[in-house]
Amino acid sequence: MLVNEAIRAREVRLIGADGSQLGVVSLREALSIAQEANLDLVNVAPTAKPPVCRIMDYGKFKYEQAKKEKEARKNQKIVELKEVRFSSNIEEHDFQTKLRNVKKFLEDADKVKCSIRFRGREITHSEIGQQVLERVAAACEEIATVERKPKIEGRSMLMILAPKAEK
Repeated sequence: MLVNEAIRAREVRLIGADGSQLGVVSLREALSIAQEANLDLVNVAPTAKPPVCRIMDYGKFKYEQAKKEKEARKNQKIVELKEVRFSSNIEEHDFQTKLRNVKKFLEDADKVKCSIRFRGREITHSEIGQQVLERVAAACEEIATVERKPKIEGRSMLMILAPKAEK
């Protein structure tokens, strides 16, 4: 943002410190009004015709902006993509263990990539792998949505689950 003498316009639309419209005035006049109030002239809309300037305490404004950005960063959650690998001929207990991990990741609000790697001639029966992934999706349907349906990429079949949005 341009401040005080850095503003290069002949006339500006001026907004007072209290938010009132002071109309279109010359830049010198706007600077003198700002100096009388012991505040800064800040160009808030440089692309407007004429540019819009506001009289405010620029240091305080920057401090408030930094505070808001810090608060926003603190509250945001970075969604990670976790991967759980299954096999097409998985036993029931192994399936339940991996399913428990998938559910734990989803409850932590992370996306989960479920993959099946086909070895050797297993690729000829890819429908068995698809059934395993559909079982995972069915078991997690109350806490997750299928973001990407099972799809073969090379010798792997991938599916992505995303946690359901909380109300």
